[in-house]
Amino acid sequence: MAPYSLLVTRLQKALGVRQYHVASVLCQRAKVAMSHFEPNEYIHYDLLEKNINIVRKRLNRPLTLSEKIVYGHLDDPAGQEIERGKSYLRLRPDRVAMQDATAQMAMLQFISSGLPKVAVPSTIHCDHLIEAQLGGEKDLRRAKDINQEVYNFLATAGAKYGVGFWKPGSGIIHQIILENYAYPGVLLIGTDSHTPNGGGLGGICIGVGGADAVDVMAGIPWELKCPKVIGVKLTGSLSGWTSPKDVILKVAGILTVKGGTGAIVEYHGPGVDSISCTGEEGGQATWPLPCAGPHGSPVGSRSSMATICNMGAEIGATTSVFPYNHRMKKYLSKTGRADIANLADEFKDHLVPDPGCHYDQLIEVNLSELKPHINGPFTPDLAHPVAEVGKVAEKEGWPLDIRVGLIGSCTNSSYEDMGRSAAVAKQALAHGLKCKSQFTITPGSEQIRATIERDGYAQILRDLGGIVLANACGPCIGQWDRKDIKKGEKNTIVTSYNRNFTGRNDANPETHAFVTSPEIVTALAIAGTLKFNPETDYLTGTDGKKFKLEAPDADELPKGEFDPGQDTYQHPPKDSSGQHVDVSPTSQRLQLLEPFDKWDGKDLEDLQILIKVKGKCTTDHISAAGPWLKFRGHLDNISNNLLIGAINIENGKANSVRNAVTQEFGPVPDTARYYKKHGIRWVVIGDENYGEGSSREHAALEPRHLGARAIITKSFARIHETNLKKQGLLPLTFADPADYNKIHPVDKLTIQGLKDFTPGKPLKCIIKHPNGTQETILLNHTFNETQIEWFRAGSALNRMKELQQ
Repeated sequence: MAPYSLLVTRLQKALGVRQYHVASVLCQRAKVAMSHFEPNEYIHYDLLEKNINIVRKRLNRPLTLSEKIVYGHLDDPAGQEIERGKSYLRLRPDRVAMQDATAQMAMLQFISSGLPKVAVPSTIHCDHLIEAQLGGEKDLRRAKDINQEVYNFLATAGAKYGVGFWKPGSGIIHQIILENYAYPGVLLIGTDSHTPNGGGLGGICIGVGGADAVDVMAGIPWELKCPKVIGVKLTGSLSGWTSPKDVILKVAGILTVKGGTGAIVEYHGPGVDSISCTGEEGGQATWPLPCAGPHGSPVGSRSSMATICNMGAEIGATTSVFPYNHRMKKYLSKTGRADIANLADEFKDHLVPDPGCHYDQLIEVNLSELKPHINGPFTPDLAHPVAEVGKVAEKEGWPLDIRVGLIGSCTNSSYEDMGRSAAVAKQALAHGLKCKSQFTITPGSEQIRATIERDGYAQILRDLGGIVLANACGPCIGQWDRKDIKKGEKNTIVTSYNRNFTGRNDANPETHAFVTSPEIVTALAIAGTLKFNPETDYLTGTDGKKFKLEAPDADELPKGEFDPGQDTYQHPPKDSSGQHVDVSPTSQRLQLLEPFDKWDGKDLEDLQILIKVKGKCTTDHISAAGPWLKFRGHLDNISNNLLIGAINIENGKANSVRNAVTQEFGPVPDTARYYKKHGIRWVVIGDENYGEGSSREHAALEPRHLGARAIITKSFARIHETNLKKQGLLPLTFADPADYNKIHPVDKLTIQGLKDFTPGKPLKCIIKHPNGTQETILLNHTFNETQIEWFRAGSALNRMKELQQ
């Protein structure tokens, strides 16, 4: 049968009517597939509409776009309690996506569930295990060799349980999702914290831990605390060197790394929906188009919106989303999904916010006044205008010379991003210049790589001195075999990535990493210094003449079709009865999971404090990436990195804690293993926003595996708090944050009230000091009844098995 979009075209010619009129006729009858790869899995806008109408009637008020999509996926829209920031929603996501580093543990947990097949469309994407070393092809070959055991496991597990498998070299998970799976109104969960990237196509795409993914793949309603909604009203239009990346860098500076916790960030306003100023389309617009700056970079372009949504993870947001608009329609059509765009047109009233809807917080960003920004070092919310960062760096003693400029990552690796960087590069090359800094380029996908090779962008960037890396995450997640500095050497790098925590990119705690737009990275790499401001400063060509770089101009999408490149997708077979998934008992990379022990029904007495953490403690601090990624499928081996990056308040050092029995200082994992061997249960004391950053559930699995019972902090990041609950741990917060100061590493803690563990009721904590004195404090929690059952069973997976029995 001909594709739906082809039927529309034929009817257009036959009837002589406009496309959307034909769509009006056909969409009521046609079933539209969610993707080319799952022709029998359909988009259910009709169910979304039905649920939205039920909820709107109940709440009797206008709905935000976020509410429409989230509440439109409720398991029980008629009976579900709905209160922003308080009630727990039971949702039915449309699909699941997993990157290879987290998919290992997710699939191991799914295997443990005993279920024969996944209940919703699911995919695995191989992007995290490819180390940047020599260049794309060589690095990919090396990765396939080194990781053969893991790739084979993921491929065979996918085939066995009905999961699509994207092979190494296919690209970064979030770009693949944009090109193939995201669509307006979708509810997608992914085992990566930057899953919100899909909000650039009008979907609610949320990062989760592997245990959450297992619930959805098992067909169990997925629980999410009803998000608050932060509105970001965009007015004006971008101009000059200001790019969409600057929108989220500015918002990060306003909200900080925890300001979006528990909320969806929803972008709206005339800055998104106004008619294009200098966009690529000609002729009369048929509905409002996003506004563009003079460099042809519309804030409403798909890649631009995805960039903004992607970095919403850096402010702790549940996710971010843009309303459906013409740019999304154009991108869907360009990526072979005109049928989805036509269907979305029919339901577009449900894919935009209602007039008069209420936001819990409202931020306004005037794009006309926004300046290019660069954030860092060491945290993505330390915002500086590019014009000022040089002076700030001089004052703070940050290195001014830029050693490496890196563009790409899931945040900025689209065709448009590469085009803007190439436009800057062409100007420098015309004056005989190349990069003073080292320069690397990471294409977002095989499709992007093949297309920028065909269209000449890749060669321009190579001519500038760049190295094109594999279609993978690479240095953004620490997969970088960096040779130009020694560990401990103070240096500066600038990237178009999303995170810049201490040591994240290269494991060097003295690397000062800054994040900015791809075009600013390229300009700074040419100049070689943080003091360069491309808006005002001049460069000197090889002919001795001074010149200024002009703001780059680039196409949002290729003028022709995308070049798909190599076919890197493996369909799951229709019959997988003969498929085997082998995990060797002697493997150092993979390990089948054993169930965690159940709660013994008693209060937790005399808990030892493993570490009292001082300051920021991200999931990178709790479970480092980089060289540790190779152990993501082996819980015992990867537990050797537990909390090695966290700073111990007792001595101000990382990976050095006092053993309460021997009184000797040693590595955190060794001390935890000692306690486990001797039957000593322990806790971690943390500071604000504990567990921010990645979705990696290993940061919860490792402490559980080595004997932890509770993590007590001033506050938690959303994903990490849920991951801890899923693994049977107690994430607790001080009722009075000042009580953090009452606990000392040498104390012992008793947690009381677990026999009467109920939602909303604080637990009591008795602090036992070495001198015999005691203090009592209260600890809050956010457990609901279902999550309390996880704790009692020992984990969410244990509880699932109990229910099956």
